[in-house]
Amino acid sequence: MISVAIMGHGVVGSGVAEILNTHKQKLFAAVGEEIYIKYILDLREFPESPFAQRFTKNFDDILSDREVRVVVETMGGLHPSYEYVKACLEEGKSVCTSNKELVAAYGAELLAIASQTNANFLFEASVGGGIPIIRPINQCLVANNVSEIAGILNGTTNFILTKMIRESMGFDDALKLAQELGYAERNPAADIEGHDACRKICILASLAFGRHIYPDAVSTEGITGITLSDVEYASVWGGVIKLIGSVKKLDKDTIDIIVAPMFVPGESQLSNIDDVFNGIMVRGDCTGDVVFYGKGAGKLPTASAVVADIIDSIKHLRSRKYLSWADSDNSSVLPAEKSVTAMYIRALSDDRAAAYDKTKAIFGDVHLLEKAGAPMTELAFITEPMPLYEIEQKAALLKSAGVSIASRIRIGDL
Repeated sequence: MISVAIMGHGVVGSGVAEILNTHKQKLFAAVGEEIYIKYILDLREFPESPFAQRFTKNFDDILSDREVRVVVETMGGLHPSYEYVKACLEEGKSVCTSNKELVAAYGAELLAIASQTNANFLFEASVGGGIPIIRPINQCLVANNVSEIAGILNGTTNFILTKMIRESMGFDDALKLAQELGYAERNPAADIEGHDACRKICILASLAFGRHIYPDAVSTEGITGITLSDVEYASVWGGVIKLIGSVKKLDKDTIDIIVAPMFVPGESQLSNIDDVFNGIMVRGDCTGDVVFYGKGAGKLPTASAVVADIIDSIKHLRSRKYLSWADSDNSSVLPAEKSVTAMYIRALSDDRAAAYDKTKAIFGDVHLLEKAGAPMTELAFITEPMPLYEIEQKAALLKSAGVSIASRIRIGDL
C-alpha cells in the first residue's frame, strides 16, 4: 500500500480524491499496489466527505509521516504552497502539482531539490489541465529539436473571443456570461490580462529549451482591448482573433516569447479551437507540427492529469523520473521591442483619404482591409513584418500627423 497526501480540497484536490476513490481497481492494476489517501490538508471542515476522518489542518502531520511517499499540491497560489512543496521535496517525498503559478516561479529550484533527494516533482496538470503536454514534450518528442511552441492556453479568454466571433457579443457581455457559467472568476484579471497564459508558456519554454523562463521577462497582453470591429476585420483578413502564448527559438542562445492577442489565419490548426477548449502546437524538426487539443481546465480533466503524475511518481519511487531544466537570468529572452511581427492597425481620422496617404508614406506597403458598414473615419491595414520598436515609432509618427490608433494586434505566423 502506498500512502499519499493531498494538500488542498478545492475543485482539483477534491477531484483527485474522487478519482483515487472511484478508480481503485484500475489504479491498482497500473501500480500493483493500493493507493491510500492518508491525509487531506485543508483549513475547512468537510463532515459529509467520505474522507472526513482523514482531514488535517496541520502540515507537519504530512511532513513528519514517513509512510507518505507522494504529496499532491492543489492549494494554488505561491504561499504557503512553495514552502510546503519545498519541505516535502527536501524530505524525499515526491510532489505532484497542478499549480502553474508555483512551477513558473520556482520550477528550477524545486526540480533541483527533487534531484538532490531522489524525489519527483511532476506538474503535468499545470499547463493543459487534462491535455497531456509535459510528458509528450519530455518523452514522446525527445528525439526532436523543438523550434516553436504556440497555443491557446486559456479557456476563459477563448470562450469570450468565441462569443465575440460567433455571436457578435461585446467583450463585457461575453465576460459576464463566462462568469455566470463558472468559466471566469469573480476577479478575472489573471485570465483576461494574459497572466495565466504567460505562466503556462513559461513552463513549456523552460521544458523545451532547458532554461527557466520567468514570467516577468515575458511581454504579456490580454484581450480587454479587443472590439467587435477588430473581430470583423480579422474575418475580412481571413482569420480569427485568439489569445496566443508563443515561444520561438531564434538561435542557440535566444528565444522570442510573448503572450498577446493575434490574428490567426483560417488555415491554422489553432483557428478552429473554440469555446473553453485549449490547443497547443509543438513544432519539431522530425515530426513537424503536432497539436494537442482538449479541455484545459475543469475538475476531473485536471485531476486526471494529477493522478497520472501520482502513478508516475509511484512507479519511480526508487529511480527518479528525469525532468529538469537549469535556472537562468532571463538573458536568453529577446527584448520585446526587437520581436519581428506584422501588425494589424485600426486607425481613426476625419480625412480617411489623407490618412491613407500618410500611412503609406510612413509604413510603406500596407494591405488595406475593407469591411461593410465601416465608419468613414476608420482605416484598417496590415503592415509588413518589422521589429516592434519600428512599428511603435511609425505609429507615433502617424499619431503626430493627426491619425489616432484605435487598435494594434499582431499577425500570428501560425
